[in-house]
Amino acid sequence: MNDQGRFRDAALAAGFPDDEVDRFLGRLRLSIRLTAGADGVPAGHAGGTPRLPVDEGLPFVLSVDCAAVPRIEGLPAAGSLLFYLDHEKDLLAAAEGDQSYARVVYVPSGVEIDDPVSSLRATIVADLADDHQDDEDEDEGDELLALAGEFWPSGGGFPTAYIGGHVDDQVLTSIAEQTLAGREKAGEITVPISGWYSAVAREKQRLAGEWLTLAAFPTDDEFYSGSFVIRYDDLAAGRFDKALSVTTFSE
Repeated sequence: MNDQGRFRDAALAAGFPDDEVDRFLGRLRLSIRLTAGADGVPAGHAGGTPRLPVDEGLPFVLSVDCAAVPRIEGLPAAGSLLFYLDHEKDLLAAAEGDQSYARVVYVPSGVEIDDPVSSLRATIVADLADDHQDDEDEDEGDELLALAGEFWPSGGGFPTAYIGGHVDDQVLTSIAEQTLAGREKAGEITVPISGWYSAVAREKQRLAGEWLTLAAFPTDDEFYSGSFVIRYDDLAAGRFDKALSVTTFSE
């Protein structure tokens, strides 16, 4: 039985109705929280310069040892994932479809890769989709989320990154806007200005079921956040070159 199955049994034993638990699990994804603290299992490194035969030529962010981290949906069972990002250049370039300043590299097991600055430890946390439930459902979700917090405690320390989980709303908006703009440019669709926001909302709803977060992290500049997202089918096939970077900026 997987973690969600054990949680379902625990929720039913606590008296939550069957249909309520199923609705909650439909919105739940598990995410790996990486910190430099003492809690969790050793799972990767942040900073430093990876020792690899190929120089990626981009700032290195972090590595994840897939065999060491707790199991979540779609993540490889072995090997390492390395994330590179030049966040300032990526912010503008990625909006134009240029992914030159961000990269995900998969390295098979047995290859020494890290010259680490700091080690990262992993814990599983519950990630709940924000799908605009009504007030009654939201109250139910809060109670189950509290139970999920006991089932998957987040631990201490400031998060260095999250692996897996739902795509952030701001990131999903950016993907939806880029998708619609690309289809308009290709002559596939025409979206009137007055209908742009509703078209983006519909596109976000469609994309939410296709994409998940591969990694999300703050950068060394407090105004930028980095995010790599990937389609489920690309993740299952190990097509990490298909991961999409979305760097966001907040004033």
